[in-house]
Amino acid sequence: MEKKILIVGGGAAGIMAAIKAAEKSKVYLFEKMSRLGLKILISGKGRCNVTNAGPIDQLIKAFGRNGRFLHHAFYAFSNEDLIKFLGEIGVRTKTERGGRVFPVSNHSKDILDALKMELERRNVTVKEKTSVKDLIIVNHKVKGIALKSNEKMFGDAVILATGGKSFPGLGTTGDGFDMLAKTGHTIQSLYPALVPLVVEEKWVRELEGLSLKNVRVSVSVGKKKFSHFGDMVFTKQGISGPIILSISSEIVPSLTKPLPFEIDLKPALDEKVLDKRLLKDFAKYSNKEYKNSLSDLLPRSFIPIFVSLTGIVPNKKCNELTREDRKKVLHLLKHFPLTITGTEGFAHAVVTKGGVLLKEVDPKTMQSKLIKNLYITGELLDLDGITGGYNLQAAFSTGFVAGFFASNNP
Repeated sequence: MEKKILIVGGGAAGIMAAIKAAEKSKVYLFEKMSRLGLKILISGKGRCNVTNAGPIDQLIKAFGRNGRFLHHAFYAFSNEDLIKFLGEIGVRTKTERGGRVFPVSNHSKDILDALKMELERRNVTVKEKTSVKDLIIVNHKVKGIALKSNEKMFGDAVILATGGKSFPGLGTTGDGFDMLAKTGHTIQSLYPALVPLVVEEKWVRELEGLSLKNVRVSVSVGKKKFSHFGDMVFTKQGISGPIILSISSEIVPSLTKPLPFEIDLKPALDEKVLDKRLLKDFAKYSNKEYKNSLSDLLPRSFIPIFVSLTGIVPNKKCNELTREDRKKVLHLLKHFPLTITGTEGFAHAVVTKGGVLLKEVDPKTMQSKLIKNLYITGELLDLDGITGGYNLQAAFSTGFVAGFFASNNP
């Protein structure tokens, strides 16, 4: 007899679980928002960084110490499998810098539309604007779901794919964590991750929108030092950009107090080489004022702030600068300081850090070890990767595995 599979959450994990489960079962997909895949639409600034083309080991490493949990899922449905699958349903992809994979069209809507057509082709019953409030559990076995309308739906298995708490305006408000906590699952502390950082220094608002390319940022937390190289951008409240989002995930649990933060503005040059460069530039601009001598080294809009922070008189002629003055400039170029005081919160976070304790989920099937026939996927798990397509791949892979085993397990 055909199985009946209930899936809660219509994001990447839920959609992929439905597509896979529908090969053998009758599938019902519940989404509380008015349409499926809203987070897919905004991924990659509307372009949808759907995966990363790196080797599997790199994908696992992107999730830090918990990444090993994804070993089976990434081999069961790899980045190559995902790219091939997208091609089969009509979405051609391209690989950009850092292995980031996007649709050739640069439109996330093309990926979502193709996935929705596949759901339709596989006769998945999609119920939008339908909120699930609880799981129906009998003797440590899931029997179905209770809707907010008080209607009950029964099935052979339930796949939870509600997402975390990031971008709550798109429906991810942590409902899945509440449901799982009631079943006895342990929920590791939840934090916004891949999130812009807020700084103490008020002058950052003057630099809003300014990008710094190829810099190295670092934060020390106790004896640990976190460091990333790449691009960042100043915001109204602080800093963002790829390397800031990545470092945010590592430091958010420690943001109970302000953290000192440094930017190496010239990471390709050591201090000795950079000092020679400064001597050369100051000689070149010997008759100019100090404030007008840094345009070869720094973006124009950044210079007034930089000059102010060196404490050197802006109108001082370059040929009057002392060795001590040059040391101040050198030090600031290599150790530009900021003070991190917080994050912009879940409303601006790409993913959620924390989630269901991984020891309570079977990594080979995504089935709960506490509740039979209950499968847990995507951002509900205590997994968060760096930027670059890794988190969407994890959602698709865990959804695929859950869909397969929910449909095939006895």
